[in-house]
Amino acid sequence: MSQITTVSTVPIAGQKPGTSGLRKKTPVFMGRHYLENFVQAIFDVVGARNEDGGGKTFVLGGDGRYFNDRAAQVILRMAAANGAARVIVGQGAILSTPAASHLIRLNRTDGGIIMSASHNPGGPNEDFGVKFNMPNGGPAPEGVTEAMYQRTTEITEYKVMEAQDVDLGRVGRHQLGAMVVDVVDPVSDYAALMESLFDFAAIRAMFAAGFRMRMDAMCAVTGPYAVEILEHRLGAPRGTCVNATPLPDFGGLHPDPNPTWARALMDEMFSDAAPDFGAASDGDGDRNMVVGRGIYVSPSDSLAVLAANAHLAPGYAAGLKGVARSMPTSAAADRVADALGIAKYETPTGWKFFGNLLDAGRATICGEESFGTGSDHVREKDGLWAVLLWLNILAVRKQSVAEILREHWVRFGRNYYSRHDFEAIDTARAEAMFAALRAGLAGLPGQVVEGMTISAADDFAYTDPVDGSVSLKQGVRVLFGDGSRIVYRLSGTGTEGATLRVYLERYAPGPEGLDLDAQQALAPVIRAAHALAGIAAHTGRTAPDVVT
Repeated sequence: MSQITTVSTVPIAGQKPGTSGLRKKTPVFMGRHYLENFVQAIFDVVGARNEDGGGKTFVLGGDGRYFNDRAAQVILRMAAANGAARVIVGQGAILSTPAASHLIRLNRTDGGIIMSASHNPGGPNEDFGVKFNMPNGGPAPEGVTEAMYQRTTEITEYKVMEAQDVDLGRVGRHQLGAMVVDVVDPVSDYAALMESLFDFAAIRAMFAAGFRMRMDAMCAVTGPYAVEILEHRLGAPRGTCVNATPLPDFGGLHPDPNPTWARALMDEMFSDAAPDFGAASDGDGDRNMVVGRGIYVSPSDSLAVLAANAHLAPGYAAGLKGVARSMPTSAAADRVADALGIAKYETPTGWKFFGNLLDAGRATICGEESFGTGSDHVREKDGLWAVLLWLNILAVRKQSVAEILREHWVRFGRNYYSRHDFEAIDTARAEAMFAALRAGLAGLPGQVVEGMTISAADDFAYTDPVDGSVSLKQGVRVLFGDGSRIVYRLSGTGTEGATLRVYLERYAPGPEGLDLDAQQALAPVIRAAHALAGIAAHTGRTAPDVVT
């Protein structure tokens, strides 16, 4: 027996979604009315019923982190109470973010709710998050998330169905009041999509010939997807995928695929026993790190190489319509777009900004320096997709990662690039630093710092070429006459304090100077970045917590 209950509540401060939904510490989400208030705000804004009174259909899933299972039951009962007709749920409430995007598009649903804090740690005292994806499969745009936030500031009640839990461990059709709950295999539809895009026969032949790789799923959601596709469908040796079982606390790992947190993979790839190829993915499966034997591939370089070689995969054989990158990402992809004679776009950080370009057919491949790459096959970045495209390229070109990178740099030049993260800074101090930096922008052009002349400085603003929307204050840019660049941003993906991200870039046209260590090549740019922003004076920090 089930019945709908209306529960009185009051607004809870701070329920403002960031670039990827609402993220807080897990105990916060588990607090009285916290999850329910935000979920009700979602349904109040997007609606659970159509104009004709019929219920809508949604997708629901998450990365398996702590509280994922309980939150899923709450969201299902609230969807039923608000009048939804059907919810498609990944078995065990599991779905990678790109797989959720695909299910939204495949089933033409009215959107989806994804439970994840992406690459942030998970566990009873770590992070949790909830975000809404639109009917196109992409993250809700700023107008929608702002409406959700405004709703949280005035909410007085939420609706929930009092009912027994749905058995999310059993694939099949279930009933929750009048609402249908379809529990589906979280991997099969996504795996079929990958098989339609890539030359699985060529990749299988490469593995059969002795090619070896290591895929580190970091005890996060990509594990089941990687095992099914790499080991079962492509014939990679059993054990190719490590840390492949999703765990509520990610096994104590920080599921962020970069050289700092994927240290074990980096050590293996730079050892005498290194396999041919290495990769890692993050908490919800939308990010990736790629490493060759003895060589690290920066996300900016990876985006550029994938764009230059995408035509080698069947799904992209007709060529690309355009390439888009986030503003902090290096200009390496721009040089590829220019050479291919296709459009190039520079957007603010946040995958939702790529959605309009993809929907309008203006771009095919998009990427961010924060280890996210994807294409028009879904409306999210997609870690395993990037790994499979790399494998397709390696299978066709029959070269090593190092050989492909070096040939790329000889042809296009090299954009030396790095990101320095200063984490958990006192928010007031970080904001004071940015206020001072912005106030001094007009006086920067013409100054010489570390032997480099500043040619321009601004606070990046973006006008969407599709819908004309404007996004202001997206990051402070300092541009130098020699092509070097510094970008400063405060991240919206943390749950505690502020994270200062400093992006550093220096272009080497070649043929000389293409094989330096990135930090060595960037040394004068790094010193200039500290001096111009007064990082030590404002934050008390002299060195970053994470270097990527």
